[in-house]
Amino acid sequence: MDQEPPRLGSELLGFAPDARVLLLTCDDLGLNEDVNLAVVDAVEHGIAASASLMTVCPATRHALRLLRERPELPFGIHLTLVCDAGSPRRRWGPLCPAAAVPSLVDPAGRFLPADPDGRARLLARARPADVEREFRAQIEAATGTGLHPTHLDFHCLADAGRPDLLDVALALGAEYGLAVRVWLPPALDRLRRRGLPVIDHPFLDSFAVPLDDKPAHYARLLAALPPGLTEWAVHPGLGTPGSRPDDGGRRVRRSDHAFLVSPRARELIAEHGITVIDYRPLQAVWASAPPGRTSDSFKTAAPRPPTVEP
Repeated sequence: MDQEPPRLGSELLGFAPDARVLLLTCDDLGLNEDVNLAVVDAVEHGIAASASLMTVCPATRHALRLLRERPELPFGIHLTLVCDAGSPRRRWGPLCPAAAVPSLVDPAGRFLPADPDGRARLLARARPADVEREFRAQIEAATGTGLHPTHLDFHCLADAGRPDLLDVALALGAEYGLAVRVWLPPALDRLRRRGLPVIDHPFLDSFAVPLDDKPAHYARLLAALPPGLTEWAVHPGLGTPGSRPDDGGRRVRRSDHAFLVSPRARELIAEHGITVIDYRPLQAVWASAPPGRTSDSFKTAAPRPPTVEP
């Protein structure tokens, strides 16, 4: 007898099989105050549904204040093991003392840069115990202030970059009652077998969206959105003059923000019958699922080939 195909991730969340469901998350909250204000605006006055907070960055304190003032704004933790090397202001390091996470830092105690070489060097040397220690510190930087994140995701490392490091995040997600952003086939297949809701279609990072005529490109993507669960990670920024020295992606961020808060974006969502959600429905299902076998696997897992975002 043929085995029935797994249910769509959106069906596991209670949606009909033909429902078009979009997780729309603003990454990089905490990067700088310009980004912080744009993210909040895109959620409160645009079509975005949630944010993802970096707790190691210069404007983390400002972001935490904005979140405490808006307890209704859903957010996750944007787990970070690399820094942006374009400016000295963006050469951040771990929340843990560098001596406690030596496999994650350079001789100056900072994270390695987020360029391909830096990510490859990190993933060749990162020890799961160091990653677990730092990821936990980044989560508790938010939960320790009384805030309640919904999920974990990753800055510049697809599915944490290595399967054993993803296991670290999955174990922490289970411990803290959080969903985890996953978008590469091996992990998606494994989590589907556990009956957990994950995306059904390719993940979109807005840095991969063409800048020329971006609103038209987004309109085409929304018109073609298939039934099931899709996720977009967008990167809004206001593009103010003060942000320019430390934000090489300002054109991406400025154009993302402009689209997200535009009347046309809302019209497209309504016209195509798309339901935009945050991670809270996924969190509810993930938190109630029986524990998987990843909860302690990272303690003995050997490093495996790295995966980095382009």
